[in-house]
Amino acid sequence: MTAARPTVLIVDDDPLHITLYKWMMGKEGFNAVGAQVQSDSVDWPDEQQVDVVLLDYRLNSALTAPNIAAMARQRYAAPIIVLSEMPWLPDDMRERAEGFVRKGEPAQLMETVAKALARNENSSTSLP
Repeated sequence: MTAARPTVLIVDDDPLHITLYKWMMGKEGFNAVGAQVQSDSVDWPDEQQVDVVLLDYRLNSALTAPNIAAMARQRYAAPIIVLSEMPWLPDDMRERAEGFVRKGEPAQLMETVAKALARNENSSTSLP
């Protein structure tokens, strides 16, 4: 994990949502980068180090959140947190995500990100 400012990757099809979440995460001291979902691809950033992935669940794309979660797993060794308007983690994401936050709950989002970072840090530093 990045020592000073953990990097949070926001994956969404709406550029305004990416901008909003980048601002929110930056305000809390995170390095925030975006990955915009297109109709059949994702514009992944050149960032080599990502500490947490925030993934929007409902996307206007041929790609689904589970598809994108699989892609993110191949690119980054980072926990995935799903963002959705739904009141619970969708079943198809249960095996793919380490966290879930309803949109519009910034305090819960920050708490969930902090917990995911702590779990990821603990698992990467523990001996086999």
